Amino acid sequence: MKKVITTPNAPQAIGPYSQAIVSGDYIFVSGQIHLTPDGRLVEGTIEEQTHQVMENLKAILEAADASFQNVVKVTIYLTNIEDFGKMNVVYKAYMVEPFPARETVAIKELPKGAKIEISMIAVKS
Repeated sequence: MKKVITTPNAPQAIGPYSQAIVSGDYIFVSGQIHLTPDGRLVEGTIEEQTHQVMENLKAILEAADASFQNVVKVTIYLTNIEDFGKMNVVYKAYMVEPFPARETVAIKELPKGAKIEISMIAVKS
């Protein structure tokens, strides 16, 4: 059985998917880009964009009664791998040890012209 997680504190899905799904002890959080909860794309630096993505993820995890401490797996997509170091500084400020497993992938494009997208898998405590 699966339960849909939604919150007005993160952008609404822009396609046929849920912000997150809880299945058993797992929380699968859909990829978040740097949209504000009202749907405006945050421009500016990769640090500002990463901060918005992390705030979106935080809001969705909280709606599922979880936090970054529950995260076990992260996937990060960047349209410019040269942004890796700057993104990583912001990302690390949100995460707690032991850090989750993770991969970072450089890709050509993201929806809405976004520069970064992050998805997460968390485990309920």
